[in-house]
Amino acid sequence: MAGILRKFTKGFFVTINIVVAIVFLLGCYGSWFNPKNFWFIGFFTLASLYLLLLLVCFIVFWLFAKKKIALISIITILLAWKPIGQMIKFCAASNFTMAKPTASLRIMSWNVEQFNIANHKKHPEVKTEMLNLINKYAPDVACFQELAGGDKDSTAINYVPSISKKLNFSEYSFCYNTINDYDSKHHFGIIIYSRYPIINKKTIYTNSKDYNFIFQYIDIVKATDTFRVFNIHLQSLKFSNDNLQYLNDAENNTEINIEKSKSILYKLKIGFIKRQIQSENIKREMNMSPYPIILCGDFNDVPNSFAYSTIGKNLKNAYSEKGSGISRTFSSISPTLRIDNIFVDNKFDVEQYVKIPKKLSDHFPIVADVKMGNGE
Repeated sequence: MAGILRKFTKGFFVTINIVVAIVFLLGCYGSWFNPKNFWFIGFFTLASLYLLLLLVCFIVFWLFAKKKIALISIITILLAWKPIGQMIKFCAASNFTMAKPTASLRIMSWNVEQFNIANHKKHPEVKTEMLNLINKYAPDVACFQELAGGDKDSTAINYVPSISKKLNFSEYSFCYNTINDYDSKHHFGIIIYSRYPIINKKTIYTNSKDYNFIFQYIDIVKATDTFRVFNIHLQSLKFSNDNLQYLNDAENNTEINIEKSKSILYKLKIGFIKRQIQSENIKREMNMSPYPIILCGDFNDVPNSFAYSTIGKNLKNAYSEKGSGISRTFSSISPTLRIDNIFVDNKFDVEQYVKIPKKLSDHFPIVADVKMGNGE
């Protein structure tokens, strides 16, 4: 009887190990699957780092129980080594030098969460801290997402010309879809600031009422070089406060929690599909650029996703070049969500990169110094 039980237990854990390995590989190579037909793979991409942790636990377990079976997890991890390298940089963090060489271009990307407009009356100091932080790093190009800003009424809390003055930017491009205005004085959109002359600007609209279906680019001139800077914000998960509370503090399995789970899963599914459409539209526009590209934005998706792979193809990611660790950029839900990115053309050399661990928005700002190099 004991032998049968032991055999059953071994078979059970081997089966679970194999299932975890397969799901992990599907998640790591999620960029291979178009969400239009394989949207469910997106769940595996989000869970990739947790599945990796499970595989490591299986390795430790089998080394004590049955060493040969540990090969299942070891081989799986080796097969996924490249995408793992996109999710985790196994190197020590380097110090970010505040002083920027003259030849370099400093880029900042930040989902500013409306500059805390909803709580401005109670906590006006938050917006001040955010502006001070931006000025501290003094980016040459700053791309902000989820900006609730006003460009016509000077009494607006986030009056764009006033913010520009406080940040010492004379050049900017503010884009929005009026269907999704924040209130009567504020538009909900995205903005690019530049310390260099903007010679061209464009907002790209697609046939949708969703504000995520607009994105923008500007052309800037630095000395003898011209660059095209894209600012994007892909489909958000649209989690309500109730959704976030449930994810952060799950209770026992009740009927209410089951309904909450269904709502979250549906929103995730819609997000995977919409980001596929958006990423393909963005890449199509990028491919028409006559200039080297810089792209910043909130992807709302992880590095092994379809959207990330589509947009980042043939570009350098600043984190991949000079980052370290997991470096999550979204402060809620999970410590594995690095969903904000700075991509640059291969003609650029990435000199340094930093995620600023200052929680003033629900996203952490990221900064990179780049300069024109020899390319690849």
